[in-house]
Amino acid sequence: MADETTNGADAPALPKLQILTQYIRDMSFENIAVQKGLGGEGKPDIKVQVNLDAKKRSEDRYEVSIKVTANSTIGENPVFILELDYAGLFVVQNVPKEQLHPFLMIECPRQIFPFLRRIVSDVTRDGGFPPLNLEPIDFVALYKAGMARQAEAAKQQEPAGTA
Repeated sequence: MADETTNGADAPALPKLQILTQYIRDMSFENIAVQKGLGGEGKPDIKVQVNLDAKKRSEDRYEVSIKVTANSTIGENPVFILELDYAGLFVVQNVPKEQLHPFLMIECPRQIFPFLRRIVSDVTRDGGFPPLNLEPIDFVALYKAGMARQAEAAKQQEPAGTA
């Protein structure tokens, strides 16, 4: 027997997420090893940084971007630098205001990450290196870490209380 209360007029509207488009906002790849005539001997050390950003574009449209920076070195010698700013334009509806920020910073990046991952792999391969396959990102943990950093920064900026 179906529960008819979920289809009634009193039921809250379900959140809606629609990807309108996704695109590369900015990208740079530098093959430093070839430019400096360095050999690729040794195992490279690759450091990857990820940053997220979200901006309201209209009533229910938001642009969410993932910025990835990957630096590869062998010893002290830089091998390559990849900077990629990948964004998506989303329609987000029926998300309560207090849940909108986490929704934008967790769910939207989760939707476009596979496409960013493919671009990183292709660019590094086309740049003359083995493809850099990014590990899956836990956007919930990334969001919580970012919020903790913001809270700590705000706490440090507060003036010391008087006793």
